[in-house]
Amino acid sequence: MTTDSDTPWLTDQEQRAWRTHLDVIRLLQHQMERDLQPFGLTNNDYEILVNLSEAEGRRMRMSDLAAATLQSKSRLSHQITRMENAGLVRRESCESDRRGLFAVLTDEGWETMRRVAPHHVSSVRKHFIDLFTPEDLAKLHQFLTPVAEHLRGQRGKV
Repeated sequence: MTTDSDTPWLTDQEQRAWRTHLDVIRLLQHQMERDLQPFGLTNNDYEILVNLSEAEGRRMRMSDLAAATLQSKSRLSHQITRMENAGLVRRESCESDRRGLFAVLTDEGWETMRRVAPHHVSSVRKHFIDLFTPEDLAKLHQFLTPVAEHLRGQRGKV
């Protein structure tokens, strides 16, 4: 590899930390996806169900849901169509904005959430939470918070 002397290349320690982080993200996402498969859900489906189940009236504007799930409006629209076909959500018009739409959690979607959530929490515990001490979790939160805040601040910037 040709190196630019002005580039602050990663040290061996930084490289190990970065690659381990990437491995954890990929492996954990893959495991969570596998654990949702018996319920016919993807990670994206579950994230949408969680957001809607926690929202007032179990409904969110599509644009707010897209922002909350870090999806483009187009990608979210396709995802919502699939979830509508499964009976988990429905779209409703926004009375105050004719162009706006709400994604609304159906009764079937709510029951799916109630059925799947305990299994998902068990999976999160087994593959993540229970691998750390309470002190480790506090440190992990402390270490990751600045990264999350930095990246939230980057949203919308070109």
